[in-house]
Amino acid sequence: MESSDSLNVEGLGVNLGGREVVNDVSLAIESGGWLSIIGPNGSGKSSLLRAIAGIIPAKGTVLFQGKDVMQLNAKFRAQTVSIVPQIPIVPPRVRVIDYVLLGRTPYLGRGFQPTGEDVHLAEGVMAELDLEDMSDRFVTEMSGGERQRVIIARALVQQPKLLLLDEPTTALDMGHQQDVLELVDLQRKRLGITVIGAFHDLTLASQYGTSMALLVNGTVSKSGPPHEILTEESLKDIYGANVSIHKNGENVSIIPERRKSSKGDFK
Repeated sequence: MESSDSLNVEGLGVNLGGREVVNDVSLAIESGGWLSIIGPNGSGKSSLLRAIAGIIPAKGTVLFQGKDVMQLNAKFRAQTVSIVPQIPIVPPRVRVIDYVLLGRTPYLGRGFQPTGEDVHLAEGVMAELDLEDMSDRFVTEMSGGERQRVIIARALVQQPKLLLLDEPTTALDMGHQQDVLELVDLQRKRLGITVIGAFHDLTLASQYGTSMALLVNGTVSKSGPPHEILTEESLKDIYGANVSIHKNGENVSIIPERRKSSKGDFK
């Protein structure tokens, strides 16, 4: 049953270069939920997120809290949806604090100058992401992991109602992966943010997602609770991977296993 507070994607399709990369995708996510999207390389995960954000043309509808996101003007869409792209564009010679404050742009007045409250909010998020001592550094001169945390800080400072994450932890070490995802999850629970995250790491996808969708060739193959989607058989069929799966309640851990040759030794 659809709720006026939920996110309802209906018949979403994306055509890029004459190829249908997202094909008739329909999803429903309760407000404040976290949908983890998984799938092999080239399955359409990034295109799906960009279409939901209104960055690329798409057919279908994206209804969120009773409004069609694809029909909102740029300002109201930016106050509603924030995206952490897989390959962010960062202007040269921009300081960390200035880049993070770009997240406040949809709320600024005529002079486009951030207030003291905006700066305080940005500094608070930066502190939670271990960035408080990097305020004056140039974003383009940071390591990949540091830069990724800055990108996520900008998205959270935007205070979206719908947060889209495209491989948010790829450049991060294990500790900062947990820091970032725990902060996002805390904000989700505290503020009722709805989160959609595309992941290669299936264990992280299952630990943070309240629901999961498996995307294959631009189409949703399966959707439901992570512990129902992630099975040894489905991962072998879709990814061609040998894995063992360990379940602790509804938490799922994926452990890759080496393939054995016909002689019984490992390849």
